[in-house]
Amino acid sequence: MTVSMATKAGPNPVVRLIKTYPMELILIVLVVLLILTAPGFASMRNLLNVLRAGAMLGIIAFGMTAVIIAGEIDLSVGAGAALAGTIVAWFSGALVDYVGGAMAALIGFVAAVGVGFVVGFSVGKFRQWFNVPSFICTLALFTALRGFANLITGGFPLTTFPPGFDFFGGGYLLGIPFPVYIFALTFAGMHFLMNFTSFGRAVYAVGGNMEAARLSGIDIWWVKSMTLGLTGIMTAISGTLIASQIGSGTGTTATGLELDVIAAVIIGGTSLFGGKGRIWGTLIGVLFLGCISNGMTLLNVSEYWQYVVRGGIILGAVLLNQVLERVR
Repeated sequence: MTVSMATKAGPNPVVRLIKTYPMELILIVLVVLLILTAPGFASMRNLLNVLRAGAMLGIIAFGMTAVIIAGEIDLSVGAGAALAGTIVAWFSGALVDYVGGAMAALIGFVAAVGVGFVVGFSVGKFRQWFNVPSFICTLALFTALRGFANLITGGFPLTTFPPGFDFFGGGYLLGIPFPVYIFALTFAGMHFLMNFTSFGRAVYAVGGNMEAARLSGIDIWWVKSMTLGLTGIMTAISGTLIASQIGSGTGTTATGLELDVIAAVIIGGTSLFGGKGRIWGTLIGVLFLGCISNGMTLLNVSEYWQYVVRGGIILGAVLLNQVLERVR
């Protein structure tokens, strides 16, 4: 009787909590440890800096989550962010005498967003027409987009932004960094899109079983192309914010950003095989990486060791997700 009642009662609530929210609990433990050991970590100024840095990464990571759930990947987002910043800077300088600085920057931003969407969407169509893996397509773009960015700048930073442009990447609104608002809006939009729309359900269906999704009437290549296009838009937004923060558009901006983006998505529990993942999980992954990076800097950990630690964290997150999938 006792065994029967225990079976009906289900697993221990603590065990169930650990299985359901592993990364959330690890993040809480990490924050507590950093508060106790890293000088200045808990200060409001430092926490806002963590959020600002995480915003630049997270805006792209939310789009990348949809891409990976759909069974694809994009290795070009770092180069895309650099190109977006250089496009905005170039238009700001080229059109300022004709339409004014603010309008020139706006036109540049719209152009960068358009380029981001077209490039991303085109990768999906290229996949469809030539059956070339997105890994290869975006690996080629990884180099090509940085090449275009350097062609635009001539190898030198462009600092032709209008007065006040630095607010978007470095300013505060009601005491909170402006990029955090864009980060929050992107999270809310992608969370709604992936959980409460037919497009979001189609993304999960395509990533889970592409053939079954096709037989059910879903245009699988349109879905894949749209996720890549949306990520291109978010890459352009993030690249513009980064250019605003550093005050220049340059081809060397956001080097290695694509690896951090993918790491945040994986840490958040999204499967690289497609079909599984959460926007909420990616948010946790972004905050986790931000806290780790900031905490190690405050603790004066060597930059080289930081790379080692972050690599270990990514591997550990993958192993943890594999273990949890087996015991759930």
